[in-house]
Amino acid sequence: MKIGLYFGTFNPIHVGHLIIANHMAEHSDLEQIWMVVTPHNPLKQKNTLLDDYQRLHLVRLATEEYPKIKPSDIEFKLPQPNYTVNTLAHLMDKYPQHEFSLIMGEDNLKSFHKWKNYEYILQNHDIYIYPRISDEPENIALKNHASICKIDAPIVEISSTFIRDNIKSKKNIRPLLPHQVWEYIDHNNFYKK
Repeated sequence: MKIGLYFGTFNPIHVGHLIIANHMAEHSDLEQIWMVVTPHNPLKQKNTLLDDYQRLHLVRLATEEYPKIKPSDIEFKLPQPNYTVNTLAHLMDKYPQHEFSLIMGEDNLKSFHKWKNYEYILQNHDIYIYPRISDEPENIALKNHASICKIDAPIVEISSTFIRDNIKSKKNIRPLLPHQVWEYIDHNNFYKK
């Protein structure tokens, strides 16, 4: 099976994440999308994250009606901080019957050359790129690489930071979250402080 790995802290997961994941599942040759909840992104401060299992639960709530989209806690069991190349090696060892590809925004492709062992990732995995609005110059060498598959997906400019800030400011952001996710966040008073 060809599986697309959509990594993120999902702090919290929102409709933008689901739009992209569902688009990849329906409009590419990827057969499943695994939403890989990252316990600690080396580029983010850990103290701003909701508990790992709470974020995983939110992803479960958000994806339960999407049979091609699955939550994954695979990185919870790996050494911290997580690096994508290590996660890929672990997945290939654990699930040799599957082919794993990465899903990332066009903005992340611009800094992909800074990732740990990025050349190895490019040699062994396809990378599916969805468009993002960005002022940074393009990385032409990577953009035209044989492993890069650009998908004509909707441009979604919703961020988890925007959602957290607006919950803290007591703004109504319910349309930006799956219903069950909003209810769980509201019931538990997440992001209000």
